[in-house]
Amino acid sequence: MARDKGLEEMINDKLGAVQGLTQKAMFGGWAWLVSGNLLCGARTDGLLVHLGRENEAWALKSPGIRQMESRGRQMQGWVRVAPDAYGDDALFHRLIDAALAFNRTLPRK
Repeated sequence: MARDKGLEEMINDKLGAVQGLTQKAMFGGWAWLVSGNLLCGARTDGLLVHLGRENEAWALKSPGIRQMESRGRQMQGWVRVAPDAYGDDALFHRLIDAALAFNRTLPRK
C-alpha cells in the first residue's frame, strides 16, 4: 500500500505541537503514536483513527466512515475514514481531536 503524502501533511500540521508524538511505518502506511499508543494512521485508501468504543458512534453516522476491519473481524473503537470524508476540514479536526482525547485516557507505554 502506498503512502498518502497529502494526508500525512494534514496530520502533521494538526499534531505538530502534541507532546509525546512519534511516527513510524505501520499497516502499509504511516502511523502516529502519542505516549506509545496508536492515535491514527494514513494510507492511500484512507485515514485510520482510534476513537475508543465509547466514542465511535457519532463518527460511524458520518458518510465515508466505517468501522475498521482486520482479517475479517470488526475492530471496536477504530474507524476507517475515506478520503472524501476526511477532506471535510471540520470532520477531520473533530476526528483527530476525539482521538487525542481518547488517547489521553490510556496508560503510557
